[in-house]
Amino acid sequence: MNNACLIWCHGSQSQPWGNKSKSLADTASAAGLSMDALDFQDMPNADDRVTLLVDKVKSIGRPAILAGSSMGGYVACAASKDANILGLFLLAPAFYLPNYDRHVFSGLPKNISMVHGWNDNVIPVENSIRFSKLHKANLHILNDDHRLENSTGIINHLFVHFLKSIASRETKQDS
Repeated sequence: MNNACLIWCHGSQSQPWGNKSKSLADTASAAGLSMDALDFQDMPNADDRVTLLVDKVKSIGRPAILAGSSMGGYVACAASKDANILGLFLLAPAFYLPNYDRHVFSGLPKNISMVHGWNDNVIPVENSIRFSKLHKANLHILNDDHRLENSTGIINHLFVHFLKSIASRETKQDS
């Protein structure tokens, strides 16, 4: 995992370095990873963001770990088909919504961990349940809303566990 890059994908109307991404970057730093964040603010179309992310991962030339929130979760997941992705950490991902090109995902990594809020009034929690059931992804549903602002501590705890699971899998493959 030391060779992997970690990239954050922000949501539709968010910025690259908001509270969630800064908190996750601090958590990743404590685990020995630095996190990069792409700026999608001038790209309203999710699938244009996917293209930019795939190009970025390919240009780095190393495997990537992707984390994303809302539209950024969709972008990270959709990019997995065309890039070398070790794992996905998704917060309230925007799955199964109209105007998004992909509703069937393939080429996904084995390490997928998702967090969603029971009280999300933007992306129905049922969408994450559907995705996680179909792809055998870890799903953590919290008593929070779409922004998951009240769950920073538990999200960071889950992120550490997610990063450790990738490191463990990488160690086993190297043996």
